[in-house]
Amino acid sequence: MDAVLDRAVRKAGWRFMPLLLTGYVLNYMDRNSVGFAGLTMNQDLGMTASQFGLAAGIFFISYCLCEVPSNVIQYRIGARLWLSRIMITWGLASAATAFVIGPKSFYAARFILGIAEAGFFPGVAYFVAAWFPHKERTRIYGWLLLGIPLSSVIAGPICSLLLQMDGILGFAGWKWMFVLVSLPCTVLGFVALKVLCDSPAQATFLTDEERTALQNALAAEEKLRDKKSLWETLKDKRILILAATHFGFTLGSYAITIWLPQIIKEFHLTNLQVGFTSSVPYIFASVVMLWWTARVGRKGYTIPNIVVGCALAAAGLWWAVISTHSLVMSLAAITIGLTGMVAARALLWTLPSKFLTGLAASSGIAFVNSVGTTGGFVGPYMMGVLKDATGSFQTGVAVLAGIMMFSGACALWLRRYIKDD
Repeated sequence: MDAVLDRAVRKAGWRFMPLLLTGYVLNYMDRNSVGFAGLTMNQDLGMTASQFGLAAGIFFISYCLCEVPSNVIQYRIGARLWLSRIMITWGLASAATAFVIGPKSFYAARFILGIAEAGFFPGVAYFVAAWFPHKERTRIYGWLLLGIPLSSVIAGPICSLLLQMDGILGFAGWKWMFVLVSLPCTVLGFVALKVLCDSPAQATFLTDEERTALQNALAAEEKLRDKKSLWETLKDKRILILAATHFGFTLGSYAITIWLPQIIKEFHLTNLQVGFTSSVPYIFASVVMLWWTARVGRKGYTIPNIVVGCALAAAGLWWAVISTHSLVMSLAAITIGLTGMVAARALLWTLPSKFLTGLAASSGIAFVNSVGTTGGFVGPYMMGVLKDATGSFQTGVAVLAGIMMFSGACALWLRRYIKDD
């Protein structure tokens, strides 16, 4: 990469990545806060574990239904306007959850939130592909997906502290938590209107020389990728296998994230202790994911590393099944499982832009995310049903270990269809 192009990429990174990373942290913190709300909200609303799991997961039904249409709209009108709209409306919709009065209204609030938020991550992934050459994307996605574990590092202490506001102005602690965690998302949406721009051609913060170098590098890569119709993209075997692989990651990560506070609560900790303890696995997962994605960015072999991540996740979750007698051992096992999941997930998102461009890239990324994200419904709901049926979380975690092995097998299958580094 010559000096001019390097300078252009660095400027774009410093302009966009702090905002996008903050957006992704708030995005996942907003999603994960429901797990902490469940520590007190379930009793207030009279919800069983199955009802709570269904409510946590129902968000993903509307999210998945609206995912591809959302990204087609973004492709037509531009990322700046559409990503800003998503952030503004999801913040308002999530804050409104504070006013639910029972299971049915909670289901409705979660369904509306899914509509408001649909398209955010694939929209960001498409934006990154429109701005950064392929060699930079593994590192960029690594930093971007740092938002997943980082959000949980932050969410635990903050949500547990907000729960302590119980009774202030007559509001329950979980109501305060939903409002104060959600509204910053809306504020960030207005900031995004000022900071983002749709393409290097519109970038006034670059010099003419830098703009030309970046446009030429992106155009040269675009010639090597497939330009397909929406229907051709959705039938592509590579896209279908990526979606199946992502399904397993998402099912596992959301099942653990949503239920982790209540899993830890079984060791008789206070709500405040639960919040701080739940952040521990994500601190380690964040550090390892950054190291892992940077290493793959330098050395290549993306798909084998995804397979290794899945194997690590399966091993960690299985260890968690047989370590329920000890909080330290259980937490160590879950840490290993989450580390494998988040690292593999970050690496997976570098693959679609290797072979797709334009509308095919936008719709393909959205399809992978929407199909994969159905796991976000299945995982929390499955854990709730199995908890009600068996009285413990062990069976659910064992099933998650098997699903991680399924994702690893799907990733291995990808080697037949995608040329790896």
